[in-house]
Amino acid sequence: MRYKEPLFRPPAEANSLIFQAAYGCPNNTCTFCGMYKGKKYSERDPIETFSDIAWAKEHYRNEKRVFLADGDVMFMRFDRIEAILKAIHDAFPHLARVNMYANSSSILGKSAVELKRLKELRLNTLYIGLESGSNEVLKILKKKDTAEQAIEAVQLANQCGLKCSVMVLLGAGGKALTQEHAQDTIKIVNAMQPAILSLLTMIPVPGTALVQDISKGHFIQLNKEEILLELREMILGFELNHTVFRCNHTSNPLPLEGRFPKDKESLIAQVDAMLRDKEFLNDEEWTSPWML
Repeated sequence: MRYKEPLFRPPAEANSLIFQAAYGCPNNTCTFCGMYKGKKYSERDPIETFSDIAWAKEHYRNEKRVFLADGDVMFMRFDRIEAILKAIHDAFPHLARVNMYANSSSILGKSAVELKRLKELRLNTLYIGLESGSNEVLKILKKKDTAEQAIEAVQLANQCGLKCSVMVLLGAGGKALTQEHAQDTIKIVNAMQPAILSLLTMIPVPGTALVQDISKGHFIQLNKEEILLELREMILGFELNHTVFRCNHTSNPLPLEGRFPKDKESLIAQVDAMLRDKEFLNDEEWTSPWML
């Protein structure tokens, strides 16, 4: 298997076989993201991808899960995605699912017929970075897709039988826009009704524009208590019918997971318990790796 580093995948794909279909991210303007800053976007030569699939067929024939990298494989032309998925489908007789990162605009660039065809070839979950439901916050973060595009993309994917794992960044609005960030995110996520919802805390990555904004005083980060209050507000406002909820990334001050709607009250109670724990709130261990 040949990879062009750095290579990223969601935590849930730790046990998946990874094929690289493209390099980098076609957007790559987000102020908070340093994942692909040193890697210019390009599509990998399909011959190389097919060669990796053929090699893996001989060594991992019983593989059930595959993740397609890089940052937005859905951006590729439909026929190229279809060809790669068909090769994977034919190579692994026990294949259950193929997952990938996808930007909202890239999903909307495909028709329902095309998405259903990809579903037939075992495309299963699309990881979508909503980040915030506030277009003002998204503009500050230089995220090209709007909140409305995200709703439309998730609803289209849902209609085509695809799962969407939507990611939201706690603290994305900073102190100035925390209320707008929380309330608008609640509204957008409720409209989406995603299969999976993951909340992560926004971490300033060295070398990104976000770090510069913080150093200049243009962006003021939330402290631990404020992150928890924002988290509580979102959980309280989410009205989700069948959503797996994850807030257990290492960036978060409090690991949480459950299902909506049945675990909503329990999740709120866990946050409230931490908000009452002054020793926990004053412990700088969590804040020291990322607060600037």
